[in-house]
Amino acid sequence: MFETISVIGLGYIGLPTAAMFASRKKKVIGVDVNQNAVDTINRGEIHIVEPDLDTIVHATVTEGFLKASIVPEKADAFLIAVPTPFKENHEPDLSYIESACKAIAPVLEKGNLVILESTSPVGATEAMSKWLSEERPDLHFPQHSEDKAEVNIAHCPERVLPGHVVRELVENDRVIGGITPDCSQKAVELYSCFVKGDCIITTARTAEMAKLTENSFRDVNIAFANELSIICDKLDINVWELISLANRHPRVNILQPGPGVGGHCIAVDPWFIISNTPDEAKLIKTARDVNDAKPEWVVAKVKEAIADFLLNHPEKTAKDITIGCYGITFKANIDDLRESPALAIAKKISDLNQGKTLIVEPNVTELPEELLKAKLVNFTDSILIADIHLILVDHKEFKGDFIVGASRVIDTKGLVCL
Repeated sequence: MFETISVIGLGYIGLPTAAMFASRKKKVIGVDVNQNAVDTINRGEIHIVEPDLDTIVHATVTEGFLKASIVPEKADAFLIAVPTPFKENHEPDLSYIESACKAIAPVLEKGNLVILESTSPVGATEAMSKWLSEERPDLHFPQHSEDKAEVNIAHCPERVLPGHVVRELVENDRVIGGITPDCSQKAVELYSCFVKGDCIITTARTAEMAKLTENSFRDVNIAFANELSIICDKLDINVWELISLANRHPRVNILQPGPGVGGHCIAVDPWFIISNTPDEAKLIKTARDVNDAKPEWVVAKVKEAIADFLLNHPEKTAKDITIGCYGITFKANIDDLRESPALAIAKKISDLNQGKTLIVEPNVTELPEELLKAKLVNFTDSILIADIHLILVDHKEFKGDFIVGASRVIDTKGLVCL
């Protein structure tokens, strides 16, 4: 039934999803506003870092099952996988979804299926149906659970781990929430062509809330670990040893602390719950505040290290200090900088440091604009040159006892202790 599939948004989720459908011999049209991304994909290459994805994209493009375009074309099913950031006041910004609706509306036909994969606040799928109906009043879209619609609408949030996306797209269970039962069933039929996990049907609103709940749960637990690390620092206790000991309890599983929380999911999704229910989401809001404050605490530790260095080297000035920052992505072994606390910290260090700031990031070839004052160097050079070492991401290249002997190490990931 679904032989031609269009994926709107070819980023970290859209491109792997498009590639998986194409690998099952479906005709897939990927759509993105980024001409460079479109051209790269049509050459059989990828513009993001994700293990195994390059092989699949090259094969499916070469075989003619996957192509990219900046203009939507007719298809049997449309998947919207565009960003859903928040505005300055943490209110959800659904403008990308609305723009995607306006882009696909002219090519919609009776019998089509439109799925929102973008992580969204509760009610976004219904809003998408409304936007589409405003653009195409000649078609009937579902607005209520009992509707018999000409175009089916559903929400199916992604729940994959960067670095393991290809495998998890296939193996993980999918939560599918249609506006009507018919919408849900059509979505299950679509995903069943490559998903080996269970496709679990619920309502659109519950599906939206499920994704937000999953990431808010993790955010709350990370906040506990981050707060614990600050407490332990004040009490002169090794937080990683403490967590290791506490986790020997059969019913305790404390997560690892870090420099904050990043990425487009955990650092963003809780705000979608808070924005809808600000008076009720007290714990979720507190966790966000704890995690958002952690980068400032890390910067304060760097300032202390600078002061200590100058105190012990009276012949030096602030301009003589070199600081090495290890990692700027939001998590280990990927190139994704979205909402990265490591990047935000590195920028602040670069701005305040009067001497040299070195960045060691094995997953990028050039630094983003906000780090123009810093210099991208290899690991060995930073270890030899830097006076202060700041570990922000636990990339595999950093692991080991390479830095234990250094006199000034600020370790936010517990690598020195491993």
